[in-house]
Order: sequence, then structure tokens, then C-alpha cells
Amino acid sequence: MNAKSKLIIVGLVIGAAMASGTVLAQTDVPGHPRVNEVNNRLENQQDRIQNGLKNGTMTQKQAARDETHDANIARRESVDEAKHNGHLTKQEQRNLNRSENGNSKRIYKQKH
Repeated sequence: MNAKSKLIIVGLVIGAAMASGTVLAQTDVPGHPRVNEVNNRLENQQDRIQNGLKNGTMTQKQAARDETHDANIARRESVDEAKHNGHLTKQEQRNLNRSENGNSKRIYKQKH
């Protein structure tokens, strides 16, 4: 892998981590159980990705891709919340959970 590729991957990981930081800051919003569920799942997936990097079962490239997926889910959640004064509808929650399920399965397959 050349230096430019490594730089791109590092940039993606850092960008995803920054985007996911907004997710982590939003956990446990009082009176918003759907939002809390989505945020807690995203936080759990971030922990799984970090553990995979630490123990060597995931590569930086795999982690960057998974963090990009999580950041995309977080952006979609923010857009959905903005439409409904900080709340998620049941359908929006279902859609976000479906996306999280797919990412969770990818993380599992990469680590095993």
C-alpha cells in the first residue's frame, strides 16, 4: 500500500471518528426512547469496531468502512430528528435499525 492510500484510510478513520463523536454525545436523551435506542446501538458498534482494531481482528480499512456506515446512519438519524423536533417516528427507527443490523452483521463477519 502506498503512502497516499494510507493517508486516505487514516483520513477516513479520523473523519468517521469525528462524525461518530456527535453520536456518542447524543446518548440518553430524556424522553426520547427511540433516539436513545439508535444512539446506544451506534455507540455499541463503535466499541466493537475499536475492540476489533485493538485485538487485530479488523484492519484499518475495514474499520474505516464500518465507521463510515455508522456516520451515515447518524447523519440520517439527525435529518429524521430535525423533521420531528428531535423525535423519531417508528418507521424512521425501523429503517435506522435495519441499517444498523446490516452493519452489525458486517462487523461480526469481519471479526470472525
